[in-house]
Amino acid sequence: MSTTPDPLAPLGALPGVPEAVDSVRKAVDRVYGHRIMRRRSNEITSEAALRGARGSAVLSGAEWALEEVRRRSDFSGDAEARVVGAALRLTAEAGQLLSIWRQSPLRVLARLHLVAAADSDEAAGRPRLAGEPVDEPLDGPSSALALPDADEVAGRLEGLSRIVVAGSSAPALVLASVVHGELAVLRPFGSHNGLVARAAERIVLVGSGLDPKSVCPAEAGHAELGRDAYAAALAGYASGTAEGLAAWIAHCGKAVELGVRESTAVCEALQRGAA
Repeated sequence: MSTTPDPLAPLGALPGVPEAVDSVRKAVDRVYGHRIMRRRSNEITSEAALRGARGSAVLSGAEWALEEVRRRSDFSGDAEARVVGAALRLTAEAGQLLSIWRQSPLRVLARLHLVAAADSDEAAGRPRLAGEPVDEPLDGPSSALALPDADEVAGRLEGLSRIVVAGSSAPALVLASVVHGELAVLRPFGSHNGLVARAAERIVLVGSGLDPKSVCPAEAGHAELGRDAYAAALAGYASGTAEGLAAWIAHCGKAVELGVRESTAVCEALQRGAA
């Protein structure tokens, strides 16, 4: 039996976090208990993926309407179109990487960045080196935060990898929030860091068993809460204080619940025969 301390376990006891975890669990259980989920869960999963990709793109500055994302097939045009295309590719790819995540999270992150960047970044798939800038296509909510240097990035990525591989007793919401927060703050790649961070959050939520059918698009919830609230909560995470960490985890919990609300609305529409 390992005697290595679980660094995430204390986060689950921070003020407000147990309540957030419990609220998320109840919300997820409700949507999974919907009668439509028993017969048409694949349709809910597909719609959640689309809405999640759209939400992630919004947070990265591409504020497209859902129907525009649904309608378009060419995402090679301007910067906003390329961001939406990257978000859609990541959402599709995330489901293919679940079995690899627990064994090799850094390999998964490299793959996510490669998929997001496509041919737009010569350094696609590897963390940035000393002196290399971060060039996001559009300004993201993390742009106001200090950019950690390459050595700090390497050390913290390795630490995050060890936590994922070793496993944690912390609730899935806590682990997903930490993975998301670390990647968004560190900005380990030369581009598309926000998109990669949110795709990794999705992988944790699905792979942990909290949302095994991927029908609770947290990205859509983050977008609904707004870029300003996202940036403020992320700054709290970056501060490293107990208050900031708790606020970030609670924020991520609200995002999951709003994602649940999106999919519940889809279930209701399908039940009425309106979609």
